[in-house]
Amino acid sequence: MDIKDKTVVITGGAQGLGFAMATQMAELGANLALIDMQEDVLATAASELTQYGTTVKTYMANVSIEADVEGVFNDIVRDFGNIAVLINNAGILRDGLLLKAKEGKIIDKMSLAQFQSVIDVNLTGVFLCGREAAVKMVEGEQGGVIINMSSVARAGNMGQTNYSAAKSGVAALTTTWAKELGRFDIRVGAIAPGVIRTQMTDAMKPEAKERLVKMKPVGRLGEAQEIAHTARYIIENDFFTGRVVEIDGGIRL
Repeated sequence: MDIKDKTVVITGGAQGLGFAMATQMAELGANLALIDMQEDVLATAASELTQYGTTVKTYMANVSIEADVEGVFNDIVRDFGNIAVLINNAGILRDGLLLKAKEGKIIDKMSLAQFQSVIDVNLTGVFLCGREAAVKMVEGEQGGVIINMSSVARAGNMGQTNYSAAKSGVAALTTTWAKELGRFDIRVGAIAPGVIRTQMTDAMKPEAKERLVKMKPVGRLGEAQEIAHTARYIIENDFFTGRVVEIDGGIRL
């Protein structure tokens, strides 16, 4: 797919990895529909992206609420006419051990709310947005591409019961949707980042960051632009579908 002049929807698109991907798409001439929860962050992102001369519109929605998602995708099609690409990027972290014990006594455990909040955004949100994007793509009869953000943590990561479960589910959704939607000329792929340099990693203690760097054969953290480059590859390569691309610096070798 040629990205130029296509409508690209990005959830969590006003900051972090989402904004990096939005910037890459804008540079390539795409029109952007950014979905996020914070009005001021959306406004700032839109202001920065307009320098590329493409159309940028912003939408506030909670991706875990069905009515919000249905409404926002209706609004996007009303504003742009169709949807060519969805990047399912919105996500949250609520890390914690399954339980903590001392001298045979449980002193803490992951609450249902802590587990469910991550599942709601990182898995249910992906399902809802992917479903509604697919509806609009089928109705538009022009095909499309859906990119889901998974993680190397999908294989299981200590302290991330909720996150790992959600990201594993996202990988399964990707394969399933590729099989179901291919007949509509809709391709579906996923990206599984390792540790990417963000404001959160920049704020880490130097010793903690050093441990992460040493775990990677490439000897550094990933950059948001490298994830954006991967999204571009999935969109532009018409033979790609049903696969998860691991961009992790070899952390899982």
